[in-house]
Amino acid sequence: MINSPRVCIQVQSVYIEAQSSPDDERYVFAYTVTIRNLGRAPVQLLGRYWLITNGHGRETEVQGEGVVGVQPHIEPGEEYQYTSGAVIETPLGTMQGHYEMIDEQGIAFTIDIPVFRLAVPTLIH
Repeated sequence: MINSPRVCIQVQSVYIEAQSSPDDERYVFAYTVTIRNLGRAPVQLLGRYWLITNGHGRETEVQGEGVVGVQPHIEPGEEYQYTSGAVIETPLGTMQGHYEMIDEQGIAFTIDIPVFRLAVPTLIH
């Protein structure tokens, strides 16, 4: 978990065995992000940037508007949660990135997303 003066980000990931195919080097993960507005004014998430790294160190960058098709407004004391997915070629990898946001005055700011692990459960004890 990482905190800023205004926003707290928490991420949990899970391996989706039913959609994965290790023989084809396809490992599917879902991740759930919770974004909490700790400030006294509303904020809006405008965009995202992800750096996805597989177990061989191969990096993939993903960026775009909003998350899961929306640019959510988050009121003070409220949270927004969504689930998305990532596919990598190895049973272990990481994701990290940032969100581009604005406050009610239209001032842009960036919130870092902490590094989190994508791992097949049997690999990590």
